[in-house]
Amino acid sequence: MIRLEDVVIIANGSKNESHVLSSSMLQYFRERGIRCSVIFTMSTDDEICIPYSTDLVISLGGDGTVLYVARKVHDLGLPILPVNLGTFGYITEVSKDEWQEALEHYVSTGSNLSRRLMLKISVNRNRKRVFSSYALNEATINASGISKVVKLELHLDNVYAGLFKADGMIIATPTGSTGYSLAAGGPILSSDISAFIITPICPFTLSNRPLVTGSDTYCVIRVVEGQRTQVALTVDGQSSMLLQEGDEIIVEKSRSKALLITSQKRKYIEVIREKLNWSGEFHA
Repeated sequence: MIRLEDVVIIANGSKNESHVLSSSMLQYFRERGIRCSVIFTMSTDDEICIPYSTDLVISLGGDGTVLYVARKVHDLGLPILPVNLGTFGYITEVSKDEWQEALEHYVSTGSNLSRRLMLKISVNRNRKRVFSSYALNEATINASGISKVVKLELHLDNVYAGLFKADGMIIATPTGSTGYSLAAGGPILSSDISAFIITPICPFTLSNRPLVTGSDTYCVIRVVEGQRTQVALTVDGQSSMLLQEGDEIIVEKSRSKALLITSQKRKYIEVIREKLNWSGEFHA
């Protein structure tokens, strides 16, 4: 039995339904003598403060909300109950009608807790750290404005892997394998695999293919000189910065993981099957 004394709900304030459901959640916890507070966010740039006494965080919104929450609380070692206000998403697989069941199963057994790999992303400029962040899905380097080919050097464990001319490059986690990386032609990985996916975006050379490498790999992407466009780094599609020629983007495994409470009604592959319409039949 897991003891809950203090719960924080982080809700997408732009969704009307989050206000209704958060009120219902507040009542649920207060009836059980559990302290509960709600933080409404309007932007992924919002700064939030999580009390040290917190035992559980509930993400109320969609996949974008849980990506934001994971970056804010992963280093605190707090479990996250990701509740989708629609049906269910790739990450927020717990629907709004299932949250009590998923929560109570976690409290009674703790078995429906998924430990998800996260990325630590840093940018070094002239040997100085100028940016640092974490990602549950991916880090993307591409043109910041009109789509143009960028040139990026890839080094893996201090070994030169090649010069890539492409629209950009994605370094994704298994959780992020169903996102931008998948759209760019990358493979889907089971969420419990410890690995990175390095996916070139529309590479100029057809032999540049997606690469799956162990999560202990030390990845360095260098923005080479002679770019024809401004280059940018984006983290989880939410946080970004402009890069300069010579910048080095370092991507490595985070020491902490995102702890996600999952649904007991469906498995990861069932979510993939439904979202990608793997019906097993041909549709013209």
